[in-house]
Amino acid sequence: MANRKLDRLRLTHYDLEAWQEAMRLARDVYVLTHELPVDERWGLVSQMRRAAVSVASNIAEGASRGRGSEFRRYPIGARGSLIELDTQLWLARDLGLCKPSSAMLDRMTTCFKMINGLMKARGSQ
Repeated sequence: MANRKLDRLRLTHYDLEAWQEAMRLARDVYVLTHELPVDERWGLVSQMRRAAVSVASNIAEGASRGRGSEFRRYPIGARGSLIELDTQLWLARDLGLCKPSSAMLDRMTTCFKMINGLMKARGSQ
C-alpha cells in the first residue's frame, strides 16, 4: 500500500536515469555483501551498503532542490559516496573477501558519468 502512495506522488527523481542506475547499483551491493563473512557485517558490509544507499539518496534529495547552490551539494555527495564505495570494493577484493563483477564495476562508472552529467545539466559543476 505504501508503495502505491509513493508512486502516485511521481517525485522527480523517479525519472532520473542517474537515480535509477544508482538504485540498481545499491541492489548489486546488497547482493554482493550478502556473501561477505559475518564478521564483516559491522565493518566493510555496513560501510559499503551505506555508501551505495547514499549515492541514490543524494541524487533523490538533490532532485528535490532544483538548481544552483541548494542543489549543488547533493550530487557532490553522491559522487563522494560512489568513490567511497569504489575504495571499499578495492579493499574487499584485495583482502579476498569478494570479487565484484565487471557489470557492477561498469555500473559504477556509468553512475559516475551520469552524476557528472546531472551536475552539468543543472549548472552546478
